[in-house]
Amino acid sequence: MNTDKIFAESIANDYAPKNASKVVALKKLDRKAKSAANIFAYTFGTLMALVLGVGMCFSMGVLGDGSQTMLVIGVIVGVLGLVGVGVNYPIYRKLLENGKHKYAFEIVQLAKEISEEAE
Repeated sequence: MNTDKIFAESIANDYAPKNASKVVALKKLDRKAKSAANIFAYTFGTLMALVLGVGMCFSMGVLGDGSQTMLVIGVIVGVLGLVGVGVNYPIYRKLLENGKHKYAFEIVQLAKEISEEAE
């Protein structure tokens, strides 16, 4: 199997003119199926990373008065951030699965139409 040939063909397909708007519609459906999961994952992941950072700042005394109470609050907030970061990927996978399931029929039908036209 010649991987260079496969790679060259995949790049050429990206630049080949699309004679039908069905390919564009298929790409839009694919993006639509994945967009909710991506938006959630990036937003929630960023927020939880910030929560984790704030917890670290509290526990190290950068924020607050550096007392024992702030250390405990920082550890609690940091653990909440770690839990949030930890559950981000499983939630993303579930949302992605739901999005794919929602648009699966339309995507498969459109892909079959495009492949039948190509033959």
